[in-house]
Amino acid sequence: MGMRLTVTTLVLLTLLVSAANIIYHESQSEKPTERINSEEITFAQSNLTTSNPEKETKSLNQQILDYVVIKEEDREKASPSNWIKEDQIKVYDNKIIIEIDNAQWARFTDTNSMDPFFDSEANAIEIVPKSADQIRVGDIISFTTNYMDGTIIHRVIEKGIDEKGIYFITKGDNNENADPGKTYFENVKRVLVAIIY
Repeated sequence: MGMRLTVTTLVLLTLLVSAANIIYHESQSEKPTERINSEEITFAQSNLTTSNPEKETKSLNQQILDYVVIKEEDREKASPSNWIKEDQIKVYDNKIIIEIDNAQWARFTDTNSMDPFFDSEANAIEIVPKSADQIRVGDIISFTTNYMDGTIIHRVIEKGIDEKGIYFITKGDNNENADPGKTYFENVKRVLVAIIY
């Protein structure tokens, strides 16, 4: 977390310096330094380097700009489907009613695999899906598996089809690796539709 914060701070500071340089050049009626070719940019574990030392300032600024743009694109991740529509939620002064068929209340084991999205203290509402077609990448499903006892609740990161039918690859948000093996619809128990903290 500290390293990520430091890199983010460096990126923001360099962008500010870059913007100040552009404003200064424009106020001096000079053309900004020529844009470098992307082949000149390399990244090695957050170390920003260029192959041409004479263009160091512009290259560093361009590298950071490219890095920020790439990271912004990487931030777009699959979110859960819209299982509950707005007209199903009724908010009153003294209560909230959510009209859901097949709803079930759930609590979680303290495994930390889905931190920080939810932990063992959170309450959840789940529903029983009618078909594999309803489940999409980004949804969080409860399922059983051969490699672990009990029910697992993890996010779907991939959906595919093979000779057995539609399958899901899952992963805990806080886990480094995906869960082993494929999960088929027959093993899916429920889909998470709400977290109440």
